[in-house]
Amino acid sequence: MPDFICPVCKSTLVRKDKSYVCSSSHSYDIARSGYVNLLMSNQSGKRHGDDSLMVRARRDFLDRGFYSPLLSAICDILSDRLSTGCDILDCGCGDCYYTAGLLSHFSENGIICNAAGIDISKDALKYAAKRSPDISLAVASAYKLPAADSSCDLILNIFSPLAEQEFARVLRKDGLLLKVVPLSRHLMGLKAAVYDQPYENPTENEPVEGFELADTKQVIYPLDLPDRESISTLFMMTPYYYKTSEKDQQKLLSLDTLSTEAEFEIRLYRKQ
Repeated sequence: MPDFICPVCKSTLVRKDKSYVCSSSHSYDIARSGYVNLLMSNQSGKRHGDDSLMVRARRDFLDRGFYSPLLSAICDILSDRLSTGCDILDCGCGDCYYTAGLLSHFSENGIICNAAGIDISKDALKYAAKRSPDISLAVASAYKLPAADSSCDLILNIFSPLAEQEFARVLRKDGLLLKVVPLSRHLMGLKAAVYDQPYENPTENEPVEGFELADTKQVIYPLDLPDRESISTLFMMTPYYYKTSEKDQQKLLSLDTLSTEAEFEIRLYRKQ
């Protein structure tokens, strides 16, 4: 795994029994559910990130394979770019659906990688630990990564904030950054079922400082949800759930089926 570093003194953390300890004797306990909290003390007591409802909905939705074409495309674009022993850091890992799938895919092809994931949501990391015990997990911010300089070969940044300066710091020379963003009409059918005036997603086309664009791939397919459960879990895993009135929510949740769009762009960058 990419070694975690101490958030206080920045020295390497070494796992000892049920804790991580640095050379300055700063110690961080590993929670019973499998992650270590590396947010600074003035932040760690607060609730951050996705709550348990959103996390559980996302896990249930992803486990039914609705975004498996995206996972397959991520594996394809990285197919000849990873080698045994490479270090992967998933920033904003959620329940590690994509990282676990990537590790499994490459393992089946004889490539064994090391992986760590960070997220500010403890609820997400609880599910991540259950999905893949082999991924080292930490509560941490992408803007203050608990990773040493030049310690990673690949960073995954999937539907998460872009912290390009930190990503450039922790990536090795010619390291890769894989970013996934929704395209303008992603989930337009869902929004049309909820809102009188559905709106397109803003597009993100700004260059990433310190990186060159190495490859892109669009993943576009019809997303047909066959039952109320799948409609509900998709809705609850999005920010729309918390921004929509109960009346408008019922428009969607009363539907038996829903056809919408899944539209993503994978952008692969190389550190300059």
